[in-house]
Amino acid sequence: MKAVVIDNLPRTSRVFELVVERNGIDFTPGDSISIFSQDESESRPYSLTSGADESVLRFIIQTLPGGEVSTYLSQRRPGDIVTLSDPFGWFHPGRNLNGDPMVFIATGTGIAPFLSYFRTYPERPPVMCLFGVREMADAFDLDLLLHACPLQLAVSRENGHSHHCGRVTDLLSRIPIEPETHFYLCGLDAMIDEVTEKLEAMDVDFVRIHREVFFHAAP
Repeated sequence: MKAVVIDNLPRTSRVFELVVERNGIDFTPGDSISIFSQDESESRPYSLTSGADESVLRFIIQTLPGGEVSTYLSQRRPGDIVTLSDPFGWFHPGRNLNGDPMVFIATGTGIAPFLSYFRTYPERPPVMCLFGVREMADAFDLDLLLHACPLQLAVSRENGHSHHCGRVTDLLSRIPIEPETHFYLCGLDAMIDEVTEKLEAMDVDFVRIHREVFFHAAP
């Protein structure tokens, strides 16, 4: 389907927020939508960050070197037309848990599905959110996160007094582990694999670990 670009907002030197008209699309927080290149020969899936009741669709997108779709989208301006797929996905934080506690863990733009969740279900926060970024500028929508739930921020390449200097996996010891807790992991594959291994070593059942890989570490 076609959608009109409403806005294109730079977030960092590498990341921008693309806002497009909603056109009546229904989605569940955690869903993705594929956005196509100019000639529609290529597409890439991007997780929605907008709330389910918003009038627009929001995406935070990292511009990749040589990325045909991300480079094209980074150049879109209000009034331009882009081509979208229908929403899809299986990674749905908080869905069908019957009130079981949750912990969210993300790196980089892997925070996207959790932003959608917070905007849709502010009354059902997780017990904690761990968020790992390279620099403070990469901590998207920090005000929203700080008000949404207890936030533990890890910044790997920048010192500071308001956050942990290091990797997000360093913060696992701060998580209150309960037998019924579900863990949602989104972002870099290396982080997801490491966190999964450590959670299982802490006697967390694998069926309670929900994973969504956004990026793969360089070999």
